[in-house]
Amino acid sequence: MQCRTSLKWSGIAGACALGLMLISALPAQRISRLRHAAQAFRAINRAPDGGIPREILEHAQCVMVVPGLKKAGFIFGGSFGRGVVTCRTGRSWSAPLFVTLGSGSWGLQIGAQEEDLVLIIMNKAGEKYLLRDKFSIGGDLSATAGPVGRNFSAQTDALLHAKMLAYSRSRGLFGGITLKGGIIKQDPGANRQFYGRVPPSRILGGAVAPPADARAFIDEVAAAAK
Repeated sequence: MQCRTSLKWSGIAGACALGLMLISALPAQRISRLRHAAQAFRAINRAPDGGIPREILEHAQCVMVVPGLKKAGFIFGGSFGRGVVTCRTGRSWSAPLFVTLGSGSWGLQIGAQEEDLVLIIMNKAGEKYLLRDKFSIGGDLSATAGPVGRNFSAQTDALLHAKMLAYSRSRGLFGGITLKGGIIKQDPGANRQFYGRVPPSRILGGAVAPPADARAFIDEVAAAAK
């Protein structure tokens, strides 16, 4: 009887230890996302083609980075990624809000690809969409391919009035024509883990101090968007 009891409690203890290991691993995943977001933004902004024009970043209201967005398909396809977004709050930038981006597509397509994605939200009207539980790219908020290069010509001045500009860096092979669309959602689990039950409006509004683990990402954006 004692042996059975010991085995029972040993099993419970093992299950608890495993549960604690899984819980402790969760923050590491979020921290990794912040680190990779900083690296992806730096790589795209300092690309050999000149990166994101400084004038674009100086006028940006929010910067969203989805590092390692995975896309694959054979006739039917889809993509999914986890990212973070920070918004301008006066002279500084907000704590990051955790988000996800997913989409489905169909058309003449085959292959697989991993892509770092930067979305520049240009004004307050665009920022309001981030306070929703989810919104669609193209349906709710249109994304335009952003200009590159340090010489921001007069011909592209109109893009300063766009709501969202997109920049990407791809790795892998993906070919063909697709019907693209994406759903951006808040990531409630990640946000609750970092901020408790603080609403997104307070996170992006600057009411919450950025976590120490987010400093590299915030500093990278702030330095580029002076």
